[in-house]
Amino acid sequence: MAAPGKVAAFRLPPLPTIGEIIKLFRLKALKQLSQNFLLDLRLTDKIVKQAGELKNAHVCEVGPGPGGITRSILSAGVEQLLLIEKDARFIPGLQMLSEAAPGKVRIVHGDILTYKMEKAFPKNLKKNWEDEPPDIHIIGNLPFSVSTPLIIKWLENVSKRDGPFTYGRTQMTLTFQKEVGERLTANPGSNQRSRLSIMAQHLCTVENCFVIPGQAFVPKPEVDVAVVHFTPLVQPKIQQPFELVEKVVRSVFQFRRKYCFRGIETLFPENGRLERTEQLMMTADVDPTLRPFQLSMSQFRNLCNVYRKMCDEDPRLFVFNYREELRQKKTTGSLLGSTGQPEQSEEENQL
Repeated sequence: MAAPGKVAAFRLPPLPTIGEIIKLFRLKALKQLSQNFLLDLRLTDKIVKQAGELKNAHVCEVGPGPGGITRSILSAGVEQLLLIEKDARFIPGLQMLSEAAPGKVRIVHGDILTYKMEKAFPKNLKKNWEDEPPDIHIIGNLPFSVSTPLIIKWLENVSKRDGPFTYGRTQMTLTFQKEVGERLTANPGSNQRSRLSIMAQHLCTVENCFVIPGQAFVPKPEVDVAVVHFTPLVQPKIQQPFELVEKVVRSVFQFRRKYCFRGIETLFPENGRLERTEQLMMTADVDPTLRPFQLSMSQFRNLCNVYRKMCDEDPRLFVFNYREELRQKKTTGSLLGSTGQPEQSEEENQL
């Protein structure tokens, strides 16, 4: 019996092991979906612990699969658990878990990339953006094939404060390939510094919590797995629209081994490209001979702010597409090919 004045901890009744669930429902990880099962409940407990205090919290688990992390989340004493699973083969095993925790689990057979997260939780959980994060968490052992597009989508949601972030600064605890985890948290000067580093760190506090060796998964992936925790910042480090920041950052890293001015050039049409690139870099006070991975967050902020002013003065700049310009040049070059003119530019070969 629980001590007076204390609520008894929630405990799942005896259940088949995850391995037995896999055998019972004849589940097999599909390589084309980059599925890998985590059977060790000590590791699933460790992942869930990184999310923070979950007692009486509302949690969305992405891609629960056979339900290893699901059990650890339920054991943490959550109020409600929303499971979003795309693969119908896992639904019967998850329903077994739902029956073992009456009233706590809601299962959605659907795709997290299209699921409307802004309606996933009770409205009374909403908090102001400036307040502490709401009692809502997103947790998931993500398939490698979906992890990067999904975190980019959620970072855009953070920027616009929609989707799962209509409730406030919802925290996320997610798995990625070790290399992707290193990119998400890479500092200036690191070889792993990338577009993903800037997009994540300008919007969130990003913590690489720990690494799970590949052999802990079934089947064993060729890489180790990083557990990464995200907490949205009250104020983004670059206060410009998501699309503008992404365009500038993507352009800078387009030629990551070259000087940064080479990528920044691709923001501008060929006519006047050099002058505008020099104007942007000089006004932003960025050394054009730095490599993209050497730029600090404040330098990216300066580049975005100055580029925004240039776009305000000439709205055609923002819709300019460097690759489209190259395609048009290629088409023209093809037409001239029979006259002996070059058909493919050096820029096209590099891209």
